Amino acid sequence: MDLVVLQNWLDNISFAVLFSTMLIYWVGAAFPGIPYLSALGTAGMAVANLSIAALLGSRWIEAGYFPLSNLYESLFFLVWGITAIHLVAENMSRSRLVGVATSPVAMAISAFAALTLPATMQSAEPLVPALKSNWLMMHVSVMMLSYSTLMVGALLAIAFLIVTRGQKIELTGSSFGTNSNRNGNYRLQRPQNPEPQNAETSADSALVFSEPSFNSNNNGLGTTAVLELATVQTSSTAPTQTAEPLSPQRLNLAETLDNISYRIIGLGFPLLTVGIIAGAVWANEAWGSYWSWDPKETWALITWLVFAAYLHARITRGWQGRRPAILAATGFVVVWICYLGVNLLGKGLHSYGWFF
Repeated sequence: MDLVVLQNWLDNISFAVLFSTMLIYWVGAAFPGIPYLSALGTAGMAVANLSIAALLGSRWIEAGYFPLSNLYESLFFLVWGITAIHLVAENMSRSRLVGVATSPVAMAISAFAALTLPATMQSAEPLVPALKSNWLMMHVSVMMLSYSTLMVGALLAIAFLIVTRGQKIELTGSSFGTNSNRNGNYRLQRPQNPEPQNAETSADSALVFSEPSFNSNNNGLGTTAVLELATVQTSSTAPTQTAEPLSPQRLNLAETLDNISYRIIGLGFPLLTVGIIAGAVWANEAWGSYWSWDPKETWALITWLVFAAYLHARITRGWQGRRPAILAATGFVVVWICYLGVNLLGKGLHSYGWFF
């Protein structure tokens, strides 16, 4: 079979599989009692990942260079990375909500690449002189993998915000290692000796969910993960209002999303750092300067700073819950501006092979 025809089949198969997988995950989230849907969703993501790998491999054989020279190739490489990191995150979390968050993005990107881009942008073209370098694979592939990883981590942070329904839930302690107890066993704690409340009396109410603390062998200190719901205040003239508390299952899911998002972003940030350093070395080799404040370089630095702030806030400040999730969601937008928006908004040294 002609490789071009094979590629057309593979990109359409990838889109169809991802679309079906998205529906499976959504139906499974809406009707959790249906058996085997989670396994079907995971299988769909794996099939899509293998289809895209075959597409990129055939492209590599046809063109004779690593398939990352134009928008079509990079979009499918991005989807391949998202599906691969999805499988890692889903295995870590054991939650189908990972697929609910990631599958629509993967499907939309593949649809844009396969069904929207004109044939001239989908066809393989000879490399321009600046791209005829081993750095094409070393720099661009690492950058694309970092984008995929950071996107998945940010999507899980967005899912955390949706699961918590905007309520202020702060998880104290670390998400990593042995600094916290992560067994998901919550106790419902109510204030001791609560005062009587009625519709004519101003009242404050709060629910606190906490995990059992544990003692470290080194310093004897305990670490307790506390999830605080926002205090609901009522006036003396208004009827009593209560915020609907999150169920222990939803709280456990929120904690899992927060934890896995942290770990995935922690994986993507070093990849982004290595990719930027490799790009600086390649830039010095190609243009005689390590850094020229090209729009793509500038936004790559902004992306690095956003996720550096996220990790700094979590590691040194102990942030967990809503505040770092909002920062990660901002990072999702910044990654897209760096990856695609810069090329749509203006020209630069990185514009060839894309839109301009």
